[in-house]
Parts: sequence; structure tokens; C-alpha cells
Amino acid sequence: MTKTSRRDVLTAAAVMTAAGMAEAAPAAAQAGQKPIFPVPMVTIPIVGESQVFQVRRIYCIGRNYAAHAIERGSDPNREPPFFFQKPTDAIQNVATGEVADHPYPSLTKNYHHEVELVAALKSGGTNISADKALDHVYGYALGLDMTRRDLQNGMAAEKKPWEIGKSFDHAAVLGPIHPASKTGHFEKGAISLAINGTVKQSSDLSKMIWSVAEQIAKLSEAFELKAGDIIYSGTPENVGPVVKGDVLLCKLEGLPDMSIKIV
Repeated sequence: MTKTSRRDVLTAAAVMTAAGMAEAAPAAAQAGQKPIFPVPMVTIPIVGESQVFQVRRIYCIGRNYAAHAIERGSDPNREPPFFFQKPTDAIQNVATGEVADHPYPSLTKNYHHEVELVAALKSGGTNISADKALDHVYGYALGLDMTRRDLQNGMAAEKKPWEIGKSFDHAAVLGPIHPASKTGHFEKGAISLAINGTVKQSSDLSKMIWSVAEQIAKLSEAFELKAGDIIYSGTPENVGPVVKGDVLLCKLEGLPDMSIKIV
């Protein structure tokens, strides 16, 4: 029988321990890695809170008011919901009571406003039922889905993706998030947008084809929704162009006004 020294036993134990740690904790090894440059975290202020809402993804629903669907050439009675995304760094936060400067973007000569209710999620999942969907909503904000309409229409005419018309710097404007625990959930309420004091868009959330709960349910069929996702819930009819110098005033019953100036 071979005699094993105490040193051999300790050495073997150390090797086994190291191997086990390497298998069990690959994440720990990666924790020592550092990015080659910092990427800023995108956040939205929360009313009444020192904490902020960290954004993971921005979803938007298209043509969710019947009259807007008609003006965009669709049949609201038979078209299922469709969605697109914007990059998180497209967000422009607008403080309550502020008229924020909003830069007119490059490449377009037909820049449009779209006022919308925005829902912010605190949790998510897949195949969420509509009757449970609002349990995942942290809060709501008033938003603008800004659109380079000529670029969108041009790409659509060529049957190409029209991301360039929707996904660009400052394209996702919104006010601070208001917790649903304080506001309740928005199923109805007047929503409007005025340019230089003249009302251009005016409707009610009750006229949405797909409610926020139904939007969450439909989205979760295609994507795993998670905390940090926000959903632009669609715009009423009478979208239209803005030019430099225009002041936009957005209103939603139950939330403070939001305003920007095109510069």
C-alpha cells in the first residue's frame, strides 16, 4: 500500500477546491473584468422618489387609435396590433414645469409630433394574461413619440424597415414617471397636444383600440418583458409637422403638463 504524505493530501484538496470554484463560479471570474469604456445608464425620474427608473427597452405600439389608423391608411377594425422599438438613449427627460429645448433632427423636412401615454413596467414575463397585466405596471408618464415622417414614409414605400424614421436621438420625449400606486391605472382620460397655443391632437384614452393591459399581453407573446421596459401606448389622430421655434404643450388628464420647444 502506497503511503500518502500529509503534504500530498493538502495539495490534492487544494487542486479539487480550485477546480470546483472554477466550475461553480464562472461569474465570479468575470466580475474582475472591466469594460473598455463606460456606457451611461439611462434613467427616468420618479415623482416623489429619490430613486430613478432604469430603462431596459422602449416599446411603441403603432396606430392604436381608430381615427389615427384611418389617417395612416389602415383599417382599425381588422388590423392586429404591431410594435416597434426605440433605443434607450433616445430618451429626453422633461421636468415638470419646464419648457425643454428639443433639437430638430437631421435628414428630415417633415418632423411630426405624436402625444402618448407611457407605461413603465416593474416586472414582466412571457404570455402574460390581460387580466394580470397591470400588476406589472410601476407607473405612468406623458410622452412624445417624435417621428421623421418623410423618412418613415419613404422607407415604407420601398418595403424597407422604417427604423430611421422612429429611432434617433431625442425621439422618445417624456415627463417623469408617476407611480400607479398614487395615480391609479389609466383606462380613460383626455389627452391632447397644442402647438403655439393651438390644439392639434385631442382625444381620450378610452378610444385606444388596444388597452395598456392588452398591449402588455400581446407584447409578452413575442418578447419576455422585464422590469425597466416602457411602452408608448399610441397616439390619437391629427399628427402633424413641427418647425423650429414651435412650442408643444402636451396634456393628459391626471398627470402634469409636459412642454418642449423645437430648436
